Amino acid sequence: MAPIDDHPLRYKLANELHARPFPSMEAPCTAVYIAIKQPNDAVSRDRVQDLEHLTALLDRHGAPHPQPGATHYYGQIGKYWLKWEQHTEFVTYTAFREGASGRPFDPVQFDVFPAEWLANAPGQRITSVLLHVERCPKEIEDVDARLDEWFVSESLAVSEVLDREAIVAGDFRIDLNGHLRFAVFAKPETGTRRIGRIVQRLCEIETYKTMSMIGFARTRTLQPKLNDLDTKLTGLMSDMSDEDALAEWTLNNLLSISAELETLSAQSSFRFGATGAYEALVNQRIAALREERFQGRQHFAEFMMRRYAPAMRTVNSAERRLEAMSSRSIRASNLLRTRVDVERSAQNQSLLESMDKRSDLQLRLQRTVEGLSVVAISYYAVSLVGYLLYPLTQATGMSKGMLTALATVPVVLLVWWLVRRLRKNVE
Repeated sequence: MAPIDDHPLRYKLANELHARPFPSMEAPCTAVYIAIKQPNDAVSRDRVQDLEHLTALLDRHGAPHPQPGATHYYGQIGKYWLKWEQHTEFVTYTAFREGASGRPFDPVQFDVFPAEWLANAPGQRITSVLLHVERCPKEIEDVDARLDEWFVSESLAVSEVLDREAIVAGDFRIDLNGHLRFAVFAKPETGTRRIGRIVQRLCEIETYKTMSMIGFARTRTLQPKLNDLDTKLTGLMSDMSDEDALAEWTLNNLLSISAELETLSAQSSFRFGATGAYEALVNQRIAALREERFQGRQHFAEFMMRRYAPAMRTVNSAERRLEAMSSRSIRASNLLRTRVDVERSAQNQSLLESMDKRSDLQLRLQRTVEGLSVVAISYYAVSLVGYLLYPLTQATGMSKGMLTALATVPVVLLVWWLVRRLRKNVE
């Protein structure tokens, strides 16, 4: 093949698909998981700070460092294998080891993450999970007994997954040590990679569920503001039908409400969008488990449908309500602006009519003044003509008064004609 230049991102994009493989885990084993998020709604994390925090943990165990700019890491730290992943809003640590623990869900397992190291984390814990993986007992009654002992039966979700190769269970409750619990009972024929996929999907379900619930919390704080703005908006729209209401005052208030709605929309758009994406990931991860009902108990999809889906519908409702209120305020502003423009046009028309009347009055006054000016100019013109004709009195024998009288009419007519011609030329 003839040489050709590769796109600079070709290998990077291809390798990204294989950068985060599922861990291989053999039952029995235990895993601990923690997700850390910054307390604010920052769109992205400080990747350098996350890498430094990971490096500090690796240095405690003398483990090799990740590559500069890495967003994932997989390696051994002491007796544990560590899987680290950096996401847009949070960073996750999963540590697992083979062999059964002294007792299921022992909080001592979290000692793999030292307290001092956790205190220096660049953010806050959004969730943490204890996972217990063991071989599935031969008797189903033994599984039921363990589930009743470990979990709260009222909120327990349990199902057989991946063609009945394992049983997964969890109650999505935080225990006294601050962790959630998930149990996996793997059949003897279940492979190590399949167990790793089950464990990772359980962690992802919990993480994405928690991240999407942040949008629900935002919705609760947003609802009182929307209720207040909705009341004001409805009142202003009612004022629009009142002819006595000042249109410009109503328009200014409408524009103020529109500005507040646009501000709320800009502040919430990222969180609403992220909530929708996380919700889709939760449903996708649950679907990938291919659940089947176990002993008539509710499975994960049913648990989410009853307890999680209503919260997501509330978020979607708040998002649609905010968009609808913004659109309604914009339409009302446009209608009111049209009304203001019509009123101003009527005012301008009245002003033009009054100006026409004033112009007509000025024209009449001008014509009156014009007649007076003809008399005044004629008076001085007759005087000048009289001075010119006085020498003719001796030759003609007429008196000065007679000559002035004879010159007055032609002079007045001439002045009148000249003034009229001048006015026509100007007009």
